[in-house]
Amino acid sequence: MFNFKDLGIKPQNPQFTGKKIDVEDILNIEIIVHDYEIKDSTKKHGTKYLTLQIEKDGTKRVVFTGSKNLIDIISQVQHDNFPFKTTIIKHDKRLEFT
Repeated sequence: MFNFKDLGIKPQNPQFTGKKIDVEDILNIEIIVHDYEIKDSTKKHGTKYLTLQIEKDGTKRVVFTGSKNLIDIISQVQHDNFPFKTTIIKHDKRLEFT
C-alpha cells in the first residue's frame, strides 16, 4: 500500500503562506510584495478582490483587499518584477502603492 506523500501529488495553484493581516495594519510601513492573485468576490457580486503575499519584518503574511485602485496598479506590474518593496498609503480614502 502507498503512502499519499509517495505519490508526489502537489497542489496545482501555489498557496499563499502566513497569517492573515489587515491592510490597515500595514499602512505606511515598508513591505515586500512577493506575489498576488485577483479573483471574483463571493461576498460582493460583480466585484473582485486582491490577495497579496507580503513580507513584513521578515515574516510572510497574507493580505486581502477589495481596493480597486490596488488591483488596477498591481495588474500593471510584470511578474518578473517580483518581489518588490513598497509602502501602501491611504490618499484621499484610496489605497496606493508608493
